[in-house]
Amino acid sequence: MGDNFRLDIPVWGAAMDGVVDVDFAIAMGKLGGVAVLNLDGVHTRYSDSKPIIERIAAADKATINAVLKEVYREPVKPHLITERIKRIKAAGVPCAVSTVPGRAEERAQLVQAAGADVLVVQGTVLTARHSSRSYHQLAFEELVLSCEIPVIVGNCVHFETALELMETGIAGILVGVGPGAACTTRGVLGVGVPQVTATADVAAARDEHMRRGGRRVAVITDGGMRIGADVCKAFASGADAVMIGTPLAGAEESASKGYNWGMATPDPNLPRGTRIHVGTKATLKEILLGPARVDDGSQNFAGALRSALGVCGAHDIPEFQHVEMVIAPSITSEGKSLQQSQHVGMGKG
Repeated sequence: MGDNFRLDIPVWGAAMDGVVDVDFAIAMGKLGGVAVLNLDGVHTRYSDSKPIIERIAAADKATINAVLKEVYREPVKPHLITERIKRIKAAGVPCAVSTVPGRAEERAQLVQAAGADVLVVQGTVLTARHSSRSYHQLAFEELVLSCEIPVIVGNCVHFETALELMETGIAGILVGVGPGAACTTRGVLGVGVPQVTATADVAAARDEHMRRGGRRVAVITDGGMRIGADVCKAFASGADAVMIGTPLAGAEESASKGYNWGMATPDPNLPRGTRIHVGTKATLKEILLGPARVDDGSQNFAGALRSALGVCGAHDIPEFQHVEMVIAPSITSEGKSLQQSQHVGMGKG
């Protein structure tokens, strides 16, 4: 990610509206991580997003999809993007923002002028090459050259695709299609790769990119991690950092105080997510840094990672990325326990 952007803990908060608002981004930044603000979410559509979040949380299962579609019809307001970024930066913490690919070019200068430190361009799947008759295709080479801040893109699960993306000059890449607890992409589209396999393939692309003379591109495993063991396996698979959403939705500081829904959940034509309830379980500090009050691995992710390195005899994360692994997750159940227990999304069957 370069010398101008470093984190004390390699953990990113996913750009989920039920998790990350301005206050949450500030709280996570002060703890050494970074939380990504969704520029296409309710926090940039409404001056006061709290009542909107409360309405989404209060909706029942029969009406939640209609409620989500309704509240997300409100247009995004550029002045709110600027205001949110400036508030985060005024607190003295890193600011990362996420945009859909179709809005990346027009927002790049806006977010840089406001003071953002990282621009994340995120879709279900992104590639360096794309054909469309309906809209202008984003050229990542041009976007990277126009930005003075690091550009992270995602999501990706494939060696060749990742390698092509890295050759455009991006600083980081998000790994994962459909593993998140609130995501239904694997059920709606039938598309997905288990996170360990996906991370290992993209990490191999990173290493090949470096072998060819390219700079190191940060591999960020995005989604499918509930407990410390999952986080540790991501790093052992080759990740340089992880991005988590649902575990942070259970923090006292989360925007919704215990609910989560994916970025594609409000899609007006083909929703690929559902709202889930996790409840409020701990403070953000306890989840990230501990001390843990429970023994189920849901708290003190940083401590779990440090302990795993020690147990495996690794001095640092680069060494840990080379440990041996044996794992075989189920493609349809990975990260979906909450949907199954609540009979929502992919757990309805």
